[in-house]
Amino acid sequence: MRMERLSQDKIRIFLTFDDLSERGIQKEDMWREIPKVHELFSEMMDQAYNELGFDASGPLAVEVFAMPAQGMVVIVTRGKLDRDVESSSDEDLEDEVYEMEVTLEQSEAIIYRFRDIEDAIGAAKMLVNHLTEEGRMYRYQNQWVLCFDPAGLESSGYHALIAVLAEFGEVTSVTPAVLEEYGQLIIPSNAVKVLAEHF
Repeated sequence: MRMERLSQDKIRIFLTFDDLSERGIQKEDMWREIPKVHELFSEMMDQAYNELGFDASGPLAVEVFAMPAQGMVVIVTRGKLDRDVESSSDEDLEDEVYEMEVTLEQSEAIIYRFRDIEDAIGAAKMLVNHLTEEGRMYRYQNQWVLCFDPAGLESSGYHALIAVLAEFGEVTSVTPAVLEEYGQLIIPSNAVKVLAEHF
C-alpha cells in the first residue's frame, strides 16, 4: 500500500492485488459493504494519518478506480463540516468520522505517467519489438502519459507491457476520458514505435 498527498484535503492510495489478497479481499468486494472492506478503509486512514498527517474526520468523498493488472487507486477527499460552532460537540463529530460517499469506476485502459520524456522513450525502446502498433501519448499536468487499450493484447504481452511500464513510470488514476478532455494529445497512435524510432 502506497500513498501520497495531493492537496491539504485530498490523498491518493495505491492498493496492489497483493494488498487485497493478504486481507482476504477480492477486487469485486471493494464494491460491497462488508466488514473486511471497512477494516481495510480504517487501516488506510490510520496509515494516512501516521504517514501524511491526513485527519479523516468529517465527511469524506471516496473514489475507487480499478486498474487492470495493477490493483486499485483510492482517492479520498475530506469535505468541510457545515455546522454552527455552538452545536458541534465531540459527540457530533464522532458520528461523522466515516460518513462517506463512494464512487467506483473501472478502467480497462493501461495508463502510466512518466516524469521525464527520457523514461517514456526508455520504455518504448524495450517494448518496440513486441508492440509496434500500440499506444497513445499525452501531455497532462506536466507529465508524459502513455495510454494502451488492452483489448488487442495476448496475456503474455499484457503482463510484459505492465512490467516494462512499471519499471520506467508510475500507474496513474487518470482516466482516458480525462486525458481526452484535459490532456494534450502528442502521439495519436503507434506511440511505442514513434518514440523508439524518432528519439
